[in-house]
Amino acid sequence: MNPLEFATRIRAREQVVGYWVTLDSPVATERIARIGYDYVCLDGQHGLLGYSGLLAGLTAIDAGGTSVGLVRVEANDPAPIGRALDAGATGVIVPLVDSAEQAAEAVAATRYPPAGRRSYGPMRSALRIGPKPAEADATTLVLAMIETPAGLENVEEICRTRGLDGVYVGPSDLCLAVGGAYPNDPAVAEVFEAALVRIREAAADAGVAAGIHTPDGENAAKRLAEGYTFASVSSDLVHLEQAARAHLGTVRASRPHP
Repeated sequence: MNPLEFATRIRAREQVVGYWVTLDSPVATERIARIGYDYVCLDGQHGLLGYSGLLAGLTAIDAGGTSVGLVRVEANDPAPIGRALDAGATGVIVPLVDSAEQAAEAVAATRYPPAGRRSYGPMRSALRIGPKPAEADATTLVLAMIETPAGLENVEEICRTRGLDGVYVGPSDLCLAVGGAYPNDPAVAEVFEAALVRIREAAADAGVAAGIHTPDGENAAKRLAEGYTFASVSSDLVHLEQAARAHLGTVRASRPHP
């Protein structure tokens, strides 16, 4: 899938599924990008990747040939947003957006003048989407994370921000935002689910996409069936640990006990 096709699908609220990468391992990322996920997102906020890791990861995703590359940037700041896009990201997921004003700032950082404030220097991205600012603007996605009490309170206004392509739920922080003592706290399960409904309905009313991070394929399918536009599945680090633990458990279970 090429970047323009992916951006068109997201803006049309067509459902897609992606994968989450936290490790600075381009070879592994390339393999993941060959599986068939619609997108692979590199985590520049909590992941173990610096700028060189993001650049290598985006190159690996392109080499995989079937996925587009997104980046969750470290902050709602023009510098990391611009660097991720210049490195070749099709879009950015911007964390900790509390208001429509902050969402508008994120949009401005992804668009060239006169539509925004992105500085011109496309570097690697020009290889795929052309050097013309208008073409880049048409291909570039910007998604605001809803994960704080203020973000949830203002989600309807955030979704109506001009130029915003969608919102993305950070479930761990959102659980804390609605009063959970820790992520996935069952004590706030009902209010958490109500928040998820509010977010996806706010996005639908505004005509933008709603995405969510999920722990596995089963939950990704569930959220898509509920009406979310896109869902990310777990992460490479989590799956590495899970697979290693499962194999160790199999071996130990089959060994005779003394």
